[in-house]
Amino acid sequence: MSRARCRLLTAVIAVMAALALTLAFLGGAPTGVVKVSALAITIVSLSRLTIFLVPLIALLLSYDAIVGEVERGAMATLLAYPVARWQVIAGTFLGQLGILGLATVLGYSAAGLALQWAGNDDLKAWDAFAIMIASSILLGAVFIAIGFFVSSLVRDRGAAGGIASGIWLPFVLLYDMALLGVLVADAGRTVTADTLNALLLLLLNPPDAYRLLNLSASPDIGGLAGVTGLGANTGLGPATLVAALAAWVVAPLTAATAVFARRQL
Repeated sequence: MSRARCRLLTAVIAVMAALALTLAFLGGAPTGVVKVSALAITIVSLSRLTIFLVPLIALLLSYDAIVGEVERGAMATLLAYPVARWQVIAGTFLGQLGILGLATVLGYSAAGLALQWAGNDDLKAWDAFAIMIASSILLGAVFIAIGFFVSSLVRDRGAAGGIASGIWLPFVLLYDMALLGVLVADAGRTVTADTLNALLLLLLNPPDAYRLLNLSASPDIGGLAGVTGLGANTGLGPATLVAALAAWVVAPLTAATAVFARRQL
């Protein structure tokens, strides 16, 4: 691993660990009132943090994965070796996912282990905590794949960075705001429960899939987040949500591979 990648990995781990520890100990204050464990509250807090933080880190990692190497001339040198272009995409993707995955595991595990050491652990919540870490990595894979697609399309790193920054906002904020606005304006006249289910299934936003998967993982966590039974009410079970996230990885990564295969260096 290069020195730049080592510094990046160290910085990402430090940021995620610091935020996770802060949320774990400051967010655990209400446990005596709501009668749930500090770990369950931490899962809710980290899930909300992940929706904002992990997609941003993933896009920053991946937006210049292709165009940056082309601009620096490293891609032409690499392709001079007997290696297929899809292998370049796959290898780079797995490397960046490894960086993000390691940072997520180490950063978030620090919070869980600290809570256990402090005596605030809840063995029943550890399964949900493990699901949160795994799904956080999967969410990161989605946005790394999207970043690769952007990087395969453009000819300039600056353009790739601008597009990647513009992608983060609608996925993380604007989609939910627009959907909520439609539901409020409609007031239940046209958009029925079945229509909403179909809309979620057809246009499922990766952060929404992540949110539903984690915040309905157990009754305690769902109750804290106010979404108890939401996954069941929408007809979107864990398998469907995981499949939606996996599809969001495969589709842009496949598109990036196809575009890069035809790209002239």
